Amino acid sequence: MPANRSRTERWRDCLYQIYERNGGLEIAPSRGAEQAGAVDLVWRVRIVGVSEGEIQVEAPVALGQSVPIPDGAVLTAAMSMGPNRWMFSTKVVGRTRMASRTGPGIGVLRLAMPESVERCSRRNFMRVSTASLNLPEVEVYPLLDPASAFLAEMDNQQTIRRLREGGAAGGAAVLPEVGPMFRARLLNLGGGGAGLLVAKEESSRCDGSRMYWMRVNLMPDVPAPVGMCARIVHTHLDSEQNTYCGVAFEFGQSPSHRSFVIEQIDAFTRAATGARKAA
Repeated sequence: MPANRSRTERWRDCLYQIYERNGGLEIAPSRGAEQAGAVDLVWRVRIVGVSEGEIQVEAPVALGQSVPIPDGAVLTAAMSMGPNRWMFSTKVVGRTRMASRTGPGIGVLRLAMPESVERCSRRNFMRVSTASLNLPEVEVYPLLDPASAFLAEMDNQQTIRRLREGGAAGGAAVLPEVGPMFRARLLNLGGGGAGLLVAKEESSRCDGSRMYWMRVNLMPDVPAPVGMCARIVHTHLDSEQNTYCGVAFEFGQSPSHRSFVIEQIDAFTRAATGARKAA
């Protein structure tokens, strides 16, 4: 049996191994053909249960707030083990809560077990013949003076709110005191941070000792890029020598900006999941 076929046919065994190792899935609302070209926000969520017909995962959160993914929403999901990666379509069939030793427990999404999956290639690791993910672009600037981010955050809030109300775009976005920009892709979101993919040509620009100003492009669902401060907390190289950066968001200059960013993620998710539900 060819190796690729064997790896695909044994995907259920790999799924269970990921669960046993306390690993996770990546999930994103599936846009469908009617929203071709829109970007996708991907959440990394831990698998907390596997049965014959369901995969149970922790409900996604962003900056400590739950993400509004309704029952019936169609999702694109991906799982990885070593060099192997598979993608598949699923839907939310319900939700429950899981007990915790401390606190009120955790929210859990119940996902339909797929009938089949498709193995991704190394070069197109977010795309297969039946599903694909269009990762948001991110402008990343070394932040020379963290205190200068306050005015940029206020300008970002005013610009997006004005555009949502039908106002004019205005002039160029206010930037903090920053160094030269480089580009990345937003791989996934987590509870208090994100994963960025930086092309190998610009990997030398990733410096974990400093702060960055990031502008995340979620258009058209958010009418202008969302700006925020972040710090790189860990990095590693992928098989193509690109750099994966785990970043933690920072809101020390303006805690109110945290609420604003949560609002934009919430609005984006409602637009994405409201566009397509399973029959």
